Amino acid sequence: MKNVKSLSLLLTTFAMLALAGCGGGKKAPQEAVDEDAQPARVFLNEDSTLYGLCGEGSAMNTLQLITDTGDTLNLSLIDAQEQNHVLGGYNVGDRMAVLTDKERTKATLVINESTLLGNWVMPNPLDGSDETGISIREGGVAESIEQSVIIYRTWRINNGLLEIVSTREGGVDEEEVNLYEILSLGNDSLVYKTVGKPREDEETFEYSRQQIHEHVDKVKFEESSFNDFKM
Repeated sequence: MKNVKSLSLLLTTFAMLALAGCGGGKKAPQEAVDEDAQPARVFLNEDSTLYGLCGEGSAMNTLQLITDTGDTLNLSLIDAQEQNHVLGGYNVGDRMAVLTDKERTKATLVINESTLLGNWVMPNPLDGSDETGISIREGGVAESIEQSVIIYRTWRINNGLLEIVSTREGGVDEEEVNLYEILSLGNDSLVYKTVGKPREDEETFEYSRQQIHEHVDKVKFEESSFNDFKM
């Protein structure tokens, strides 16, 4: 009988050890989970645009882009041309901003920054008497033309969109960042619309390149002669 009790005790001991080894014992207390806590996220605003100059190898359906990082890419323009996404044309030496496919063999959007530079105006929407608009300059500088309320500061191309930073009169220099999709761009016209806003708040802006009017003096003076000075 004594042997039976010893054997039973031994089996019980083995069973407890086996359970402990398999995790059958008490579990370690878990930390309380805060249901309101949000997972850590990293928000990136990476600009996937390629910048550079139009190279001499460009042709009717090909853009040779010499990038700012020193790469030379020969990009097919066929898809971009079919979507009317070649904005401002391209000539050798022009400054370009380009979106491509993953393989960097096809251009999906081409913006000629050299064509984009200049003074762009439209009739004043209030009374149409004067011209108002925006001056897009080299180095990312933007200025207002005949506008007292909106003061343009800077511009850039960001992921194929035109980003314009401005302030408003009396706004304590609080900056506004607005994004626009360029719909068309030519030597004499620029059209873009707001993006990232509710549909009812979208606006389309149609500009013409400001013409510089030269004043020609049409008054003609007769040549002097000896008789004019004769006493």
